[in-house]
Amino acid sequence: LSGSWWFPALLIGTGIFFTIYLGFPQFKYFRSALKIVSGKTRNSESDGETTGFQALTTAMSGAVGTGNIGGVALAIWTGGPAAIFWMWITAIFGMTTKYVEVTLGHKYRTTLSDGSISGGPMYYIEKGLEKRWLAILFVIAITFTYGFVFNMVQANSITETTSQALKPLIHNSDNMKWVNLALALVISALTAAVIFGGIWRISAVSQVLVPIM
Repeated sequence: LSGSWWFPALLIGTGIFFTIYLGFPQFKYFRSALKIVSGKTRNSESDGETTGFQALTTAMSGAVGTGNIGGVALAIWTGGPAAIFWMWITAIFGMTTKYVEVTLGHKYRTTLSDGSISGGPMYYIEKGLEKRWLAILFVIAITFTYGFVFNMVQANSITETTSQALKPLIHNSDNMKWVNLALALVISALTAAVIFGGIWRISAVSQVLVPIM
């Protein structure tokens, strides 16, 4: 396929299919979503390592990122203000795609020997589709993507923005390089402290930062 039209068509098409197939869940369960956002359903008697609110903010922390800032600016710059309308349309149907993703992750999650719970696309690919090879391929791809590519994009965006802000104060380019390096190390250390703390620490940090974000 030539051009770049097929990727957004695939995303929107998948969202439209799931929306119709599931009976428009983004509207049907909107009131329940508001209760979760407001924190009214934080206390749950169901099994799990996090509250409903923490699960929501953790999912949002993985969905809202650099693309929602730099990507929006790039879309408006290249496509004009009308790009915002199509982002709204994509977001409406994307809500169902996210709903399906999280529901499958919950359905096929696994309780490990230490009592912790593990889940995600690799589990429902292996158990739901019964394709272990595809699950392994997904793990390799997502490790490379999130472990290196996305992190580098985000760290670069932060350091570039900081460099532009500090230019009036730091005129020496060599000193700016040291500032960028120090900032990158701080970002890496904070990220590692959160990730290596497991899902409990990730959700604890997300429930504070995501609402502010």
